[in-house]
Amino acid sequence: MQNSLSCIVSKSEIGDILNNVLEGERLNLHNCKELLKSDDVYTIGLVANTLRKTLFGNTATFINNIILNYTNVCVTYCKFCAFYRPPGHTESYTHNIKDILKRITLSKEMFGITQILFQGGHNPNLSIEYYEEIFKEIKKFYPSIAIHGLSASEIDMISKVERSSTKEILSRLQDAGLNSLPGAGAEILDDKVKSVISPLKIKSNQWLNIMKEAHELGIKSSATMMYGTVETDDDIAQHIIKISDLQEKTNGFIAFIPWGFEPNKTQMQTEGIAKYSSGGLRLLKMIAISRIMFYGLISHIQSSWLTNGIGMAQLALYFGADDFGGTLIGEEVVSATGARSTELTSTNIIESIKQAGFSAAERDNFYNIIKNF
Repeated sequence: MQNSLSCIVSKSEIGDILNNVLEGERLNLHNCKELLKSDDVYTIGLVANTLRKTLFGNTATFINNIILNYTNVCVTYCKFCAFYRPPGHTESYTHNIKDILKRITLSKEMFGITQILFQGGHNPNLSIEYYEEIFKEIKKFYPSIAIHGLSASEIDMISKVERSSTKEILSRLQDAGLNSLPGAGAEILDDKVKSVISPLKIKSNQWLNIMKEAHELGIKSSATMMYGTVETDDDIAQHIIKISDLQEKTNGFIAFIPWGFEPNKTQMQTEGIAKYSSGGLRLLKMIAISRIMFYGLISHIQSSWLTNGIGMAQLALYFGADDFGGTLIGEEVVSATGARSTELTSTNIIESIKQAGFSAAERDNFYNIIKNF
């Protein structure tokens, strides 16, 4: 197999780059740009799959969790989002602690969840005490459930409300029970792109700095990349390198999740900025390049069935992804686009992983395996 792979790689226009990563060399910005320019997705995928096998064999993981969208009130008005509602809108909501605990209790009893992905809008009416009280109550009743919550941009919003530093906000939330940060809010770490798709959101350096602060406090995080809007391949390459550079300094990222923009029902579609999703082949290419570029730096690449669909998530396992994402009950952000169902139980995920020819394993918040299936 290794000889067969070497033969295929040597015939590729990017064979030198792919051979270098197979030999353990760290790739650079120029290499990343060359991979993105190449149409040889098959060979890129073969190499990415080989790297995944080296790390994880035939095992693909998932986590048993719920996404808890605590509020849809938001004042950043991102053009790529169909979920938010401005303050005072008839469809706006903010869940109170009683409702949140009720849902967690039901999800724990029915599905045995081990993590809560706690995310919402940028709500200027919520003080840090709102989050502290909720996190403390969750930990009081369910100390074993991990809180994977609040994007860097939400942390920034809370700091503005409190007129406090983002590091102090992170420290207080950590004391209240926050375990890790999701990577949302990064989109593409280029301010030209952000000025088009999310002009009121935090800038690239602010996202990176908040992640750096979290890592310095011992709060691990994931990193994301939303592609398929107005970015170029060079912007994507720079995004990957910026995350790589921070990871070399902090070692705080535990997973990377690339996902394609879904334009349905968004302002970007209405304005004709991005009318269509970028498709399955682009997804597989992004997954594979992520595995190759982050090899030796960030271990876990998530296929994210939520944004890409179950079939594409299965295929992504053969292009370098090792994690299927999580179970979801009641997710509201992606479902607001009407693109697909966003409900999936652990039974469905295990079956999907096995159908793809992999062994399924449930993991915890930090990608430690809890149970093999």
